[in-house]
Amino acid sequence: MNSLRCFAKHPMISLIESDTTLKELKQIHTQLLLNGVLDDPHLLGQFVATAALKNHDNLDYSNQVLDQCENPTLFALNSMIRAHCKSSTPQKSFHFYNRILHSNNNVSPDNYTFNFLVRTCSQLLARETGPSVHGALIKHGFEHDPHVQSGLIFMYAELGCLSSCHRVFGEIPNPDLVCQTAMVSACAKCGDVGFARELFDVMPQRDPIAWNAMIAGYAQSGKSRKALDLFNLMQMMGVRVNEVSMVSVLSACSHLGALDQGRWAHAYIERNKLRMTVTLGTALMDMYAKCGNVNKAMEVFWGMKEKNVYAWTSAMGGLAMHGFGEKCLKLFSLMKQEGVQPNEVTFVSVLKGCSVVGLVKEGRENFESMSEVYGIEPQLEHYGCMVDLYGRAGCLDEALNFINNMPVKPHSGAWGALLNACRMHKNMELGELASRKILELEAKNHGAYVLLSNMYADSKNWEGVNSVREIMKAKGVRKLPGCSVIEVDGEVHEFIVGDKTHPRHDEIEMMLAEISKRLKLSGYVANTNPVLFDIEEEEKEDALCEHTEKVAIAFGLITLKEGVPIRIVKNLRVCWDCHEVTKMISKTFDREIIVRDRNRFHHFKDGDCSCKGYW
Repeated sequence: MNSLRCFAKHPMISLIESDTTLKELKQIHTQLLLNGVLDDPHLLGQFVATAALKNHDNLDYSNQVLDQCENPTLFALNSMIRAHCKSSTPQKSFHFYNRILHSNNNVSPDNYTFNFLVRTCSQLLARETGPSVHGALIKHGFEHDPHVQSGLIFMYAELGCLSSCHRVFGEIPNPDLVCQTAMVSACAKCGDVGFARELFDVMPQRDPIAWNAMIAGYAQSGKSRKALDLFNLMQMMGVRVNEVSMVSVLSACSHLGALDQGRWAHAYIERNKLRMTVTLGTALMDMYAKCGNVNKAMEVFWGMKEKNVYAWTSAMGGLAMHGFGEKCLKLFSLMKQEGVQPNEVTFVSVLKGCSVVGLVKEGRENFESMSEVYGIEPQLEHYGCMVDLYGRAGCLDEALNFINNMPVKPHSGAWGALLNACRMHKNMELGELASRKILELEAKNHGAYVLLSNMYADSKNWEGVNSVREIMKAKGVRKLPGCSVIEVDGEVHEFIVGDKTHPRHDEIEMMLAEISKRLKLSGYVANTNPVLFDIEEEEKEDALCEHTEKVAIAFGLITLKEGVPIRIVKNLRVCWDCHEVTKMISKTFDREIIVRDRNRFHHFKDGDCSCKGYW
């Protein structure tokens, strides 16, 4: 018998709603008992299922009622598995599965049983239990049920077992839309966006789940431009857009620094009256912060009706990213006053806020409070933040002592923070030590080689520069090519070092020449130390001009109207020369320039930078 077969629901059972309190539930239960309604096992099952599924706060009471029933129906037991798989205690689903297996009522698990159990395994990320449930459903003959098959694909995707997803999908002779959608979602989630797109393109029909999964897959794998292109196609096809779609779109805008498209997405949300959930609000705030408009990000934050720990943490991270360390700490204090408990990620934002403005004492106090006050064990990222905090503030000995006293083996992030600090404060001896430690952990860490090479170049130790470059060549280590992105009129333009294929390349070259001319008249002399030493000085200056953020700035000057800020996203840390040049351009051309590099934001205006040279 179908375990979800519909029976006429008793009027009193129909009174149970999502907002029914435990007291009200007990009153309904009492009346049903007095009237003898629950003598019927099917109606008892309906009562238990309705109470459990309508409001998870009443789940424990439903468990107690069912525990007193000697022979519950399969419908009731399946309903409890279903309710628990969506709750904070999904592992309890297996208690009711065992009751089915050992029932005295001659009931056996059906397709619904396994569909809900598979969801439970997805919730639990149960790498061992998942395959066991798969084996059990095959034993009971449900491996060809389309809902069970799609559930298996989703489950293996959650477990990160892409090969198992492919195996399940390959065993389906004629996969229906549900299974196809599940496979697209699985591949997109696990990073196989190529196969996901191939399957997506040949689907005869695509529901919103498939579209959302594909867009999310592109956004999560760093293919943000493809995510936005697919979203535009989704709209052209008239597919319903929901919160899930917009979270992925905003994530793609955040990655690209595409503020115009992010603003458009915000307007779309308001125009279509999409519900501003805490997840969507946090994504919107994060987009504005990562696209350089921290004031708008905070406006979104203060306008959110609901704020969870992730929203507070994101807001603090945005402030820290823009160099507002003191504001970050004030927001943290307010969060604690509101009774919101910080988590591990919260303290990453707090420690970064301390680091960007050199608040060593406050950083140390917050780090110690993690375990002493909140019972949170510091992770590697927290240790790296502390080394960065000490190092940026010039406390190199404290930074080294901190690394040596870490209760876990120091990772490359901690040594990398020390190496960068050594370059900032020109401590060659300690920098060489940090570099060696990084390369012991990661032999092909290109960043360590480049930083050490630049340190040697700054001190005009050309023998050291040559030695580092020879080692890189021998080990096949290549420096990550620079890349800068700028958005103009809603279109994203990408500039990669050495690439001259942009359709307006000649105009950009002319603007670069104009920039160089004006800067020299203002007294600018290029800092060519970090550039390859075996070329002429004039060629070194030409090499510096090729840095992608300068190319992007030149493009911004010829395409954006006067008074419009130039916003750039760069994949690497801004070099010292580019930092000085951008300050001078902001003054000479009377233009605000906002640059997001790998570490933080730099707001250039009137010849000054918001970081005050502290990055």
